[in-house]
Parts: sequence; C-alpha cells; structure tokens
Amino acid sequence: MKFETFKAGVWRQRYQYKSFEPVPVNHEWIWEDAVINTLLESANRALGELNAFSLIVPDIDLFIEMHVVKEAQTSSRIEGTQTGIDEALMPEDQIQPEKRNDWREVRNYIDAVNGAIAELKRLPLSNRLLKQTHETLMRGVRGEHKQPGEFRSSQNWIGGSSLTDAVFIPPHSDGVPDLMSDLEAFWHNEQIVVPHLIRVAISHYQFETIHPFLDGNGRIGRLMIPLYLVSHGLLAKPSLYLSDFFERNRTSYYDALMRVRVANDLIHWVRFFLRGLAETANKGRDVFRQILLLRNEMEHRVLDLGKRAANARNLLNVLYRKPLVSASAIEAALSVSTPTANALIRDFERLGLLKEISGQLRGRTYVFDRYLNLFIS
Repeated sequence: MKFETFKAGVWRQRYQYKSFEPVPVNHEWIWEDAVINTLLESANRALGELNAFSLIVPDIDLFIEMHVVKEAQTSSRIEGTQTGIDEALMPEDQIQPEKRNDWREVRNYIDAVNGAIAELKRLPLSNRLLKQTHETLMRGVRGEHKQPGEFRSSQNWIGGSSLTDAVFIPPHSDGVPDLMSDLEAFWHNEQIVVPHLIRVAISHYQFETIHPFLDGNGRIGRLMIPLYLVSHGLLAKPSLYLSDFFERNRTSYYDALMRVRVANDLIHWVRFFLRGLAETANKGRDVFRQILLLRNEMEHRVLDLGKRAANARNLLNVLYRKPLVSASAIEAALSVSTPTANALIRDFERLGLLKEISGQLRGRTYVFDRYLNLFIS
C-alpha cells in the first residue's frame, strides 16, 4: 500500500448513524514523501541515543520507575483526571477523598505499565497482553463495568453525548476481532519490509480508530507504543512515552488522526508521529543526562556523612524510585530504627536533599524536589 494513494476505509450506514470501517494494515507500505525519510532518520537516531542511556546508566531501573509515574499521570490527564505527579506518589490515605477516584486511575495505570512490561519477558506484544493490561487499568475505577479485559460487544463513540452527535464513530463491534487480529499480525509479520517506527505509527492510528474497548482506549493505545518498542528490541527499557507530547499538542494530535479517516492523509499523521517520537526521545535523553549529573553530585555530598554514608546511599536509591517519603516509609524501606530514619532526614535536610512539604508535626512528608522537578519540567 502506498501512502499517497491510501484509502483509510468507508463510512457504513447503521441504524441512525454511520460507523467508520478501517481497512486492514497487515501488508507492505511504501511512500514517495522524502520528508518521511528524513524524519524517520532523525527519530531512529534520537531513539538510539535514548536507548544508549538505558544501557549505560547504572541501576537504570531506579529511574525508570519515575518515568512510568510521569507517563501514568500525563496519559490519565489527557482523559480528564486531575492528579498531580506529586499526588501520584502519595499513599491513598493522604489524598483528599474527592480526588481518590482520579488517584486510583493513575495508580492503576502504573500497575498496568509495570505488569505489561513484566509480561513481555514471556509474552510477545499481543491482543492477549493488551486485554490483560486493560483489565488492570479498569480495576475498581470508573469503567470497571465496561467489559474490562475484553474487546467491546457494543458500539462506542468519541465526542458528543450519543451516537447521534458523536465526533467519530469507530467500527461496529462485529468487526473488532478481525481488525485487531490483523493489527497483531502486522506487529510480527516478517514477510514484509516496513521499518518499525512506521509500523508503530500506523499501529497507533489503527488502534485508536478501531477503539476496541468500551473505555480506556486512549491510555492503552499510548501504552502500546513503548510496549512495541521494547518487544521488538528498539528499547532495552520502557523509557519513552509519547503522552506528554500528545497532551501538549492535543488538538494537533486529534486532528492528525481524523485527517487520516476523513481525508486519507496518512502522510500527515506519520510525519506528526515521527516528529513527536524524536522530540520525546531527545527530551528523555536530556533527562537522563541531568539524572547522571545529579546522582554524581548527591553521591559526593553523602560521603561527608561518615559512618552514616552507607545508609544515606541506600536512602538515595529509595528516593530515585519515589522522591516523596515519610520517616515511617524510610524505616520500612531501609529496615532501620525510628531514630536512625529521623537522623537521616535531618542529614538530608541539612545537605539540601530533602524538604518538608506537609507542614505537619506528625507524619511529615519530605520531597527530593531537585529530582522530582526533572519529571515536571
């Protein structure tokens, strides 16, 4: 299939509405557009530089956890949740009751990402894996009764209050299994010569167009991108997430997807996607550079603590995973006494590594703000 002559699908009359029935994607893809070649080269280079950090940074998993938290918070914000990244790091009992539903959705997303990445060690990227991940995402939150872990058996829509005024109506549920089977085959078809970044661009468009679940399609579709990259060896670790780019360019993102459906303009979408991937990979690379500089500085600072330096280094490792802590959390994480935990907190406050943010006399919360701010900017 040639990008320049691509026909995205047809609008089929249903009862009182028309659904969009996309064409299958599991076949060869070619294009004449030279800009795509240039963008593809830039995106591959940026992704390779990001992946290099995943391979050379010691204890990289310490820092990947915050990338996952950032992705969960941002991807959920696109869907309307109001949980901040600092709140996503707090235990539920510290979240205001009226904000706990949003908090649970973000925490579910974190569990879904971690679970899916772990499953890739024994399962390839597949519809089975996406269904398992969707079930985790929907557990105990809004949407928990909308067929969690299963492709939809009824019609859904995007935008508007009903099918009669919807912005976009995905394919009828009867066609979802075959379309998703075709998409899965496309991920692993070694008989066609299609670059991986083109495949993942087309795959994200196709997934969001099929909208196979009753709820959670945006989050699962965005998560599918790093899952694909890890599954095919383009990334050693799940260190790239496009939700931040899509959220900052939300109108352009939705417009680019719709241009494929209404104007067959796949070239515009692929260009947008590749630019976003390159920009995100470059930003991720820069964050890792800042992390390495910060880590080196922190290691030198704690050397001045003498016999407490060993516990201090262990506490730093805790903070790299979760930069909001309490004394009780430090006790549990390091298996130390209350006096030792409090002494470490005082040392870290004096060194400028921790700052108290709760304003309480008991159950105080402390933040490693210089590190946390790397994921907020």
